[in-house]
Order: sequence, then C-alpha cells, then structure tokens
Amino acid sequence: MIVVVDYGAGNIGSVLNMIRKVGGQAMASSQPEALRNAQKILLPGVGSFDNAMRKLEQLGLVQPLRDCAAAGVPLFGICLGMQLLSHGSEEGTLPGLGLVPGRVRRFRFDTEQSSLKIPHMGWNQVSVCKKHPLAEGLETGARFYFVHSYHYECEDPADELFKTHYGYDFTSGVQRGNVMGVQFHPEKSHRFGMQLIKNFVEM
Repeated sequence: MIVVVDYGAGNIGSVLNMIRKVGGQAMASSQPEALRNAQKILLPGVGSFDNAMRKLEQLGLVQPLRDCAAAGVPLFGICLGMQLLSHGSEEGTLPGLGLVPGRVRRFRFDTEQSSLKIPHMGWNQVSVCKKHPLAEGLETGARFYFVHSYHYECEDPADELFKTHYGYDFTSGVQRGNVMGVQFHPEKSHRFGMQLIKNFVEM
C-alpha cells in the first residue's frame, strides 16, 4: 500500500488515480499512524515551502516522515514535495525535512537569459544522471510538465537523479538511498509520467 500524504498541499486525486491506473494500491492519509504502517510514501506538494512545512508540523507528520525514511521506507516527493526533502529554501525560513542534503534556490538569470519567464512553466526534457529503478525507461526523450520558480541544489552531485535545462542546467530529480523526488508533475505528464509512477509502484 502506498500512502499519499494528504496535508492540503497537493494534487491528491490525480496522484491516486495515476497510481491505480498503473496497478498500484494507494490511499490518502494525514494520520501519522498510516505513515508508520506504509510500504511506500508519496509526498505531493504545491504552494509555498513554509506553508507546507507548517501544515506537516501541525499534523504531526514531520517526525514520522523522517522516521520512515530512516527505517528504509521508499519516500517519493513530487514538485514542492521534492523541495521539502531539502534542508531549506530561499522561499522561506523554516527548515525542511533534511533527507537529501541541499538547499532550494530561486531561478536567477543573467542579462542574456532575461527573456525567460519565472515560473518555469510547461513541458521540458529531462536527462537521466544515473541508473536507478525510478528512471527505468526514461533515458531518451522523456518530457515532463513543470510549474516552479525554485529549484533544488544538491550538496552532493551523486544525489542528482535528473537534470533539466532552463536558462542553465538545474536538478529536476534527486535520490539518496530510499528517498527520492522530482520537480515536475508526473501526474500531469501523460505517458512519461505514467512510466515514472509505474517505476515507483514496482520498486
């Protein structure tokens, strides 16, 4: 059973539908006990960093998420959910979950790239940085849907799973042990998104 964390900051219905479409079993929950009994956890997210961390704290989910990660439960963050895996973000002041060492930075473009809009919105290609079950079948031409103004900067380049170019190369996927995340929205990304979710279900 995959538990999708329901803390009022994500596309819960779309994520549940895609998991079920590829043959997985999933439930949404905001209960710490559900996380402790989960075989896998998916942490979605839209909105601002501090608001999301505040909601997780209010629901008593921060420590259970850290405990599950430490216990080896596969934990997968999507969009803001990936950013929450970091130590913190320029968008706010609260600490993140600290599960994949790094910080979240706002896009900054020089004068040659000044025409690029923030947020980075729409379809963009993703490159695979290393071999991992989550990236299976996505090695060539995978495109995903993005909506974000901030991006992850890993402390250790070995934690980078995907990269994308928008003005410059940025980390669009991370993975350290059983913890992983993607900046894009697989639930809005058609066949490539379905492949990614299927990979997570079958891990």
